[in-house]
Amino acid sequence: MRLILSWLILSLAVWLTAAVLPGFHIKGPKSAVLVAAIFGVLNFLLGWLLFAIFTVATLGLAWLLAFITRWIINAILLVIVDKLTDHLKIDGFRWALGGALVMSLVGTLGEWLVRRMI
Repeated sequence: MRLILSWLILSLAVWLTAAVLPGFHIKGPKSAVLVAAIFGVLNFLLGWLLFAIFTVATLGLAWLLAFITRWIINAILLVIVDKLTDHLKIDGFRWALGGALVMSLVGTLGEWLVRRMI
């Protein structure tokens, strides 16, 4: 149940990000659900690997600056999702960085609200 709730929160974050950022486009609400699913799977499968690569490449600095590293990794994953599906269109890496930031903020707020309600 928690997984489905997290997926819905991420879907809402994708949809709101597309509504707020002019360089971040989705086709509709169903596309937001699909993009969230693909992003979540990629984050689960590749997120830790990219974090480990960044940590080794920066001699541990990425680990110390985990928030910034996670933000960049999420932007990279958004670009990968953009390439994998036609349900998401990002106009450049800067928009991916902005999208990752907005999605993180909305997702964190959504998770916090759900925890307060349960």
